[in-house]
Amino acid sequence: MREEIPESEKGRRGELTGDRFVAGKDLTTWRSAAGRWLAAVAQRIAQWIGPHLALVIALGIGAGFAALTTWLASEVYEAVVDANGVALWDEPLLEASVALRTPITEQLVTSYTDIGGVVGMPLIAVTTMVVLAVRRKSWTPVILMLAAGGGSLLMTVAGKELFGRARPELAFAVPPFEHSPSFPSGHTLNAVVVAGIVAYLLMLRQDSKRTQALTAGLAAVFAITMGMSRVYLGHHWFTDVLVAWVLGLAWLAVVITAHRLYLTTRKRIAGPEVTGEIEP
Repeated sequence: MREEIPESEKGRRGELTGDRFVAGKDLTTWRSAAGRWLAAVAQRIAQWIGPHLALVIALGIGAGFAALTTWLASEVYEAVVDANGVALWDEPLLEASVALRTPITEQLVTSYTDIGGVVGMPLIAVTTMVVLAVRRKSWTPVILMLAAGGGSLLMTVAGKELFGRARPELAFAVPPFEHSPSFPSGHTLNAVVVAGIVAYLLMLRQDSKRTQALTAGLAAVFAITMGMSRVYLGHHWFTDVLVAWVLGLAWLAVVITAHRLYLTTRKRIAGPEVTGEIEP
């Protein structure tokens, strides 16, 4: 007779059996010595305070790392701009964007870029978070989504305060105008992080590698085109967008690593009777 799984256990078992594999890779397997050390530390902490709280702590430590990365990025970025390095692309790309504009494309791109604004991205994040949390009977999507979105917002605010770079002149921008500092592009950073974590959460329960690749590809296209739309409309310099892509990917990697540590501790604490594996 089939074992009846209590409602309180369905979420935990679903995480251990359904969330561990992406593109055939077991996320709880750590091949590097540093990864195995992190997993061992996370397990000891989780046994003391519980896996979910350990996940929150890991994300908090990651947020500190993200803040440091944002500061370092602003310092490196300032040096690059002063040396006329990457910034050499800014004015030519802005001029090329102005030359390509038409009234129709301006309206279409403005509507598209609004998806990455203060209404569109939170709506996508909250909807995905609630749906997945209810369907999977787990708090993990809530924790990951809040951490990803919150960290992205903090990085955007910190970057703007640290550098305070002026946006392109309003004569080159398409209304409605924006007046906050230009570096980094918040729309781009949020698009990378939110689209990335949504894609990651969906891929965890997708069996087909082709479907997983399509999901990751759509998220990448969204993040890239969102950044390009900011330059096209004259709301940001290209280097604002370039650094936002890099920072977004770095924070996304931190969040996913924290989740992998969480899955690893869950697996080791639960044992083979829950995961369905036979220990050697």
